[in-house]
Amino acid sequence: MSAIIQAQHLHKYYRDNHAVNNVSIELQQGEILGLLGPNGAGKSSCLQMLCGVLAPSEGEIIINGADLLSQPKQAKQAIGYLPDKPPLYPELNIEEYLNYAAKLRRIKKSQIRNLYQQAIQRCGLEGYNKRLIGNLSKGFQQRVGIAQAIIHQPSIIILDEPTVGLDPIQMIEIRKLILELGETHGIILSTHILPEVQALCSRVQIIHRGQSVFNKNMLELKQSNKIKLRLQNAPELSLIKTLPNVDTAEQITDNTFLLNGQKLLATLANISQQCVENNWGLLELSPVENNLEQVFINLTSGDETQDSEQAA
Repeated sequence: MSAIIQAQHLHKYYRDNHAVNNVSIELQQGEILGLLGPNGAGKSSCLQMLCGVLAPSEGEIIINGADLLSQPKQAKQAIGYLPDKPPLYPELNIEEYLNYAAKLRRIKKSQIRNLYQQAIQRCGLEGYNKRLIGNLSKGFQQRVGIAQAIIHQPSIIILDEPTVGLDPIQMIEIRKLILELGETHGIILSTHILPEVQALCSRVQIIHRGQSVFNKNMLELKQSNKIKLRLQNAPELSLIKTLPNVDTAEQITDNTFLLNGQKLLATLANISQQCVENNWGLLELSPVENNLEQVFINLTSGDETQDSEQAA
């Protein structure tokens, strides 16, 4: 199955500042991709290039088989975009605004009413048609922003910080909406809320200092080479290190150890058997999942991130 977004070797220069350095991004239909990175890492530049708002200095972007640079109208028709600050008009009501958004998308007049009703229904805005956008809560304004992004039924939806400023209930509602949209669209989600990424995304890509430093699906991300071992009669750490396929071992408490090794998961039965034979009193033997927050911190901390986009 071919990707609906194929962005290869993207570069963006702001004068002498290399804000995006050889980043490639792919998106499949029905996939929710979490695009992460610290402030100034190049995320927003990447999103703007994918939407056709910003031209890449180098690289190629193919949207649904159309080259974004040579066939911009055809390519952009497949994209719905919600920036971090929704492009709303507070003096318009929801119906006026979405009809305006439909006309900007050059939707045929005969189709506007039907597509408008579908967007209203999918975003949970029934009964609010005549409400002024300026009088809506932040959560409902985000819903209106998403509605304008999907009113032309694009195959790709790009969401930049869609839940920022929302209360917990509003966040849950928007997350549910994104999951529903992800069943029929390809979605790129950019956010600083890492639990949100773990709850919504099927794949994670991390940008740091303009480069892609991590790109794995959530199952691969969670897999680690570590095992937690808890014993009733714990031996010396030196004996724990002799267990099958243990590369390193760390003693966390008097009876708890953290084992590390490339082939540990395949030898859980052997480790369990040796613990029993040695009368160590096996209480727990469980794989340790990677945490997205820790992966993110490990990849992006340790040096100062240049705030390239703000500098530009």
